[in-house]
Amino acid sequence: MARINRPVSRRQAWWLLATAIAASLPLLQHVPLWLSIAAGLAFAWRAVLTWRHWRLPPRWLLIPLVIAGAVGVFLQYRTIVGRTPGIALLLVFLALKLLELRAARDAVVTALLCYFLVLGQFLFTQTIPTAMLACLTVLITTAALLAASDDRPAPRQQVYRAGLLLAQAIPFMLLLFLLFPRVQGPLWGIPQDRFTAVSGLSDTMTPGSIAQLSQSDAIAFRVRFKGTVPPQSQLYWRGPVMPSFDGRSWRVAQTLAAYPTIPYDGAGTPVDYEVTLEPHGKHWLFALEMPANLPPDSAMTSDYQPIAREVVRNRLRYTQSAWPDSHAGANETRAALRAALALPAAGNPRIRAISAGWQATHGDNGAAIVAAAEDLFNRQLLTYTLNPPLLGPDMVDEFLFDTKRGFCEHFAAAFVFSLRAAGVPARVVAGYQGGETNPVDGYLEVRQYDAHAWTEAWIAGRGWVRIDPTAISAPSRVSSNLAAAVPAGEGLPFLARSDMAWLKELRYRLDAVTNGWNQWVLGYNPQRQRDLLASLGLREPDWRSMTAILSILSGIVLLVLTVWILRNRQRVDPALTAWRRFTARMARLGIVWQAWEGPLQFAERAARLTPQHARDIVEIAALYAGLRYGPNPRPDDLSRLKSRIASFRP
Repeated sequence: MARINRPVSRRQAWWLLATAIAASLPLLQHVPLWLSIAAGLAFAWRAVLTWRHWRLPPRWLLIPLVIAGAVGVFLQYRTIVGRTPGIALLLVFLALKLLELRAARDAVVTALLCYFLVLGQFLFTQTIPTAMLACLTVLITTAALLAASDDRPAPRQQVYRAGLLLAQAIPFMLLLFLLFPRVQGPLWGIPQDRFTAVSGLSDTMTPGSIAQLSQSDAIAFRVRFKGTVPPQSQLYWRGPVMPSFDGRSWRVAQTLAAYPTIPYDGAGTPVDYEVTLEPHGKHWLFALEMPANLPPDSAMTSDYQPIAREVVRNRLRYTQSAWPDSHAGANETRAALRAALALPAAGNPRIRAISAGWQATHGDNGAAIVAAAEDLFNRQLLTYTLNPPLLGPDMVDEFLFDTKRGFCEHFAAAFVFSLRAAGVPARVVAGYQGGETNPVDGYLEVRQYDAHAWTEAWIAGRGWVRIDPTAISAPSRVSSNLAAAVPAGEGLPFLARSDMAWLKELRYRLDAVTNGWNQWVLGYNPQRQRDLLASLGLREPDWRSMTAILSILSGIVLLVLTVWILRNRQRVDPALTAWRRFTARMARLGIVWQAWEGPLQFAERAARLTPQHARDIVEIAALYAGLRYGPNPRPDDLSRLKSRIASFRP
């Protein structure tokens, strides 16, 4: 009890202040500014108190500060429960706990609070830099915890001791990570705060919306194909389908039936692949056209868009197959076809007149009308650009006949409008087109600048047919990439540029490392654990067998560490062992040897106190000093020392 209640030394206070700052800094970006300032002031206050040797503030002052901090967090978030409010409250407690460091148990509580805050970093992000920073903070916190019990070692020695302890824990950490029963989703999967910002395609499309998204080089998803990667021109990743048009914006239909299985027949050789989808805050899943199966916990809408049953807020991995030569909707319902013909009552008179001419010439021959529309787009000499001009109310007419400059959404929207005006059901499909294979790990990386929009037209006897009007004016966009399609001099995302090969090579390697972290650490889910155990011979593991394996392997690791520690333990000098036996006998006489006292000094003091044993004491001390500190001790000195001590009977 005395050890727990002993005062906190100045060095211990510095250690705890350092670990509190290290644990708090990564979290300050996630809490309000007033809390960051308040925590900084509390840390500075503690530093001044330690530096000046001033007294700690009284409890009657700290208690109102704790209450004020808790009330401030509640007023900020309207709750103290949840990810960000909980972290904010822990920051308040840590900052004020430093101001009442009086006993060793306060130091232990402070270190434990720091451990909790390190874990709190992973509630916001789980990247490799976050993990590295967390490991560094854990090292500092462990050193501070060691200093709380013994602050005499130098800082470098404390860090070394902490690192040695953590290194011994790594085998157990790996065993627990690999074999402890996994739960679906991340361990930190508490309810997300509302309005969390995500990037990606929206459920609406207006002129310029995808062009704006294409300025980002963030990863949308990664793909690993089981076989040969299909040609770039076939990589259409189907996303939200937008049949509704109000004259300005295209929207996803709000009420759609959902199919639990694929509602169409396949054709051609299937393409197998695995997708690692980044969170985007929507329900849809991206799939290579046309999907041949559905991932678990998903369905397919009546417009053939794969959707997840829950919003994709965490990284998601799923396997799929595709039928590149398939068409769906040969027996489409009349309601769906009517929805794919709807247009505003007025607007865009020039394209309406041209489309009416197509309908008068070709009747209900949808394929012929599509060919006429493609011919029109080809003759207009349209320009594909990342910087399209603003359009007025008759945006289709202005794009086709006036500005003639647009991005993929302009092409797709104008093409769908022209087909609908000619009596051909059509709709806009948004998603991604293409991707770039990372030569380091072989994954196809699809980024936000690969966002694309194209057209689906319904042709009698065939169903919905994909038509990409962008490819009519800019075929290199589909066959190559974005950089090859836009005019020279236009601003491109950093990774889309072709003149920075060495930087792209560096980014390839960093992306490969990040992907490996996502796949094997963050993505180590129950299925991957079952696959690992199956490879070890456990086909259907239950909690009993997993517990037995974990116990056996932990025991083996513990045995190995024990043997290593015993082999590397400090070997006590036999001369020192004999000397301690001698000093123990002297202690029974009331003459206690001090650790700072040399053997000759001790002998001189003991000889004065017990003159009747002075000769024996001096001779024993001289033998020991010669063995421990002498340059060339004789081989028989140790046996002589032991013999003299054995015969010494005060």
